[in-house]
Amino acid sequence: MPIVTSTEMFKKAYEEGYAIGAFNVNNMEIIQGITEAAAEVQSPLILQVSAGARKYAKHVYLMKLIEAAIEDTGLPICVHLDHGESFDICKSCIDGGFSSVMFDGSKYSFEENIRLTKEVVDYAHARGVVVEGELGKLAGIEDDVNVSAKDASYTDPNQVEEFVKSTGVDSLAIAIGTSHGAYKFKPGQKPQLRFDILEEVQKRMPGFPIVLHGASSVIPEYVNTINQYGGNMPDAIGIPEDMLRQAAKMAVCKINIDSDLRLAMTAGVREYLANHPADFDPRKYLTPARNNIKELVKHKITAVLGSDHKL
Repeated sequence: MPIVTSTEMFKKAYEEGYAIGAFNVNNMEIIQGITEAAAEVQSPLILQVSAGARKYAKHVYLMKLIEAAIEDTGLPICVHLDHGESFDICKSCIDGGFSSVMFDGSKYSFEENIRLTKEVVDYAHARGVVVEGELGKLAGIEDDVNVSAKDASYTDPNQVEEFVKSTGVDSLAIAIGTSHGAYKFKPGQKPQLRFDILEEVQKRMPGFPIVLHGASSVIPEYVNTINQYGGNMPDAIGIPEDMLRQAAKMAVCKINIDSDLRLAMTAGVREYLANHPADFDPRKYLTPARNNIKELVKHKITAVLGSDHKL
């Protein structure tokens, strides 16, 4: 089974009211946990790589690990660049075998965002690669993405149709209240997604796939485990999973998940090392970390995304 684009995935997801999980990968154990989970519940899958992950693991290593996962599981997998900040980064990933790239021009003016995004689209489409654009700015910090709360802005539905038609993007990330990183909301704050914006976008662009970034839920179980075994994470609230499921039943066809994976993995490592302080075998402490990733992904697919048994 070769690496595939997200085109057919999104078409089926939109028609049947579910979303595809786009899980960020950084190393072998994360890739194994994600793909084993998806294979067990028969879910389509997007593995996405950030600029930070490419720097850490190197492009060639990640691609070979993903190719191994495809051979091992037989899954059709879309390989996606998360938050490409320049044409050169997008081009490098396209030339290096990615089937999908995101160009994040949200920091530019509307007109400049269109111009730069279209450059990426033209290059990608000529090579059979799909492109995700972005309108609106999500607050939060994740790898090289850093947007303060005061600089964040919701997507303007009035701009969506012009942006999509002018650029030719295949999907669009919008800002409706999600945010990057684990610290989205403080205790006492009430997370709320702007479903009115999503509904208006869907009304103006029926059938067009929408993407949610910053959609981790900051599962308390993992935060509590990390703190129980020597961590010092402040209390935080993520995006409620019922809100994400509602979005997946609408126009949202791709939901990005990164922070929850990091929390699950770190919780597994911390708990094992706390209970086995003399052990220094990476295989021992990375096994529960990988198992946590697998169980988390199965939960997300079945309870949040609704993409199980959709192959």
